[in-house]
Amino acid sequence: MLHTLTYPRELYDEYSLDKQLILKLITKHQNGIGKKMFKNKQYYDGEHAIRKKERKGGAPNTKAVCNHAKDISDTASGYFMGNPITYNHTEEDKKMDDLTTAFDNAQLDDVDSDNSLNMSIYGVAYEYIFAKEEKAELIVRSLEPEFTFLVYDDSIEQKELFGVYYRPEKNDVDNEMYYVATVTTENLIYTFNLFGKEKGKIPLTEEPVEHYMGQIPIVEYKNNKESIGDFEQQISLIDAYNTLMSDRVNDKEQFIDAILVIYGSILGDDADETEEAKKRLQDLKLLEMPLDGKAEYLTRVMDETGVETLRKALKEDIYTFSHVPNLTDEHFVGNSSGVAMEYKLLGLEMITKIKERYYKKGLRKRIAILCHFLGLKQVAINPNFIMPVFSRALPKNLTELGQLVANLKGSVSMKTLLQLLPFVEDPDGEIETVGKENEENIKRQKKLFGNKPNDPTDEVVEKEEDDE
Repeated sequence: MLHTLTYPRELYDEYSLDKQLILKLITKHQNGIGKKMFKNKQYYDGEHAIRKKERKGGAPNTKAVCNHAKDISDTASGYFMGNPITYNHTEEDKKMDDLTTAFDNAQLDDVDSDNSLNMSIYGVAYEYIFAKEEKAELIVRSLEPEFTFLVYDDSIEQKELFGVYYRPEKNDVDNEMYYVATVTTENLIYTFNLFGKEKGKIPLTEEPVEHYMGQIPIVEYKNNKESIGDFEQQISLIDAYNTLMSDRVNDKEQFIDAILVIYGSILGDDADETEEAKKRLQDLKLLEMPLDGKAEYLTRVMDETGVETLRKALKEDIYTFSHVPNLTDEHFVGNSSGVAMEYKLLGLEMITKIKERYYKKGLRKRIAILCHFLGLKQVAINPNFIMPVFSRALPKNLTELGQLVANLKGSVSMKTLLQLLPFVEDPDGEIETVGKENEENIKRQKKLFGNKPNDPTDEVVEKEEDDE
């Protein structure tokens, strides 16, 4: 669960911050939620607990990492943000072209993809909106959640006070650790160094810079209400699966290195004969024994059926409790209708709906900042009229969609119908293109049949023009 950092609003002054306060908050973040985030990132990168397992006596020590964590996050984030977000506006306004250009310049598609993956891994994502150097353009960058946090006031509304993005650095001369921190308030940006030796209330000496964003330019996106990662609560199951698979390989290696037991005989009368017999056994696979003697390997009987049953149960639990389907499962693949596929993805769709709801909350802040910045350039756009539209990265049955569009034609606007088709990226442009093609067809028909006074073709053409 993400612990919300708060501070009394009556003690807060964005024009007179306290370095020691920022340092305490960073330390608390590092020792608290930062540890959980770092662990989640390790598991996504394949650094699991099994890698630290040790065995004594030279016994086989396989450290098999089955990275279900990465598979879960990649599947969940790809389903949620595999297709770029599109934006509709409730009012026709030519100034929307300026906002679309601002979206493209800010590289929002890449940022949304990074945010989606961070949400799945860490349980929360952050982005930083800032102006390009020497250019009147905004750019958005995804921040590392393990080094970013927002501070809220202690009221029931929990309004944002300021945001902090920091990175640890080391002074190689005296091996002293310090933080390079960027603190963003509603109007200002501070950049400064924080050393652990600082004591007492030390005011900031660095001069702040105005950012002209209208509000704190760090945006937070939660994965869910508790800010829990998609695989975070399945880490113990992932560890159990890794242990089972590692021990399975260890048993195989121990079976190969099994002890040879000889009954009624010995390899040699002395050390030299014993070594010669061992060499002959290794090279020629030949062992000389009396008629009543016998030899066999001392091995442990392995219950492969029970181990395989346990492996399947653990794997099923990992995906079941994460609500992310195993796309390689034999029960999932196959030719399924759209409705059947939706039932199989019901759990993933439920958690994705939660992601979408919280992401829209962050998008409203992002859009408000972009519109505010455009307002400084005399481009007035109401952010409340802009509606983000999400689409799922899922194979589509184009035949079913085509039938649906044909059945709804005349009852639903053409723009809405075109938005259902995955290969149409710009519905407005597509409508405009179709309109131009119809006009060209009409002109071609006129040129072909001529403009005769009582030609019935003219009536059809005129009727089509009126309908247009």
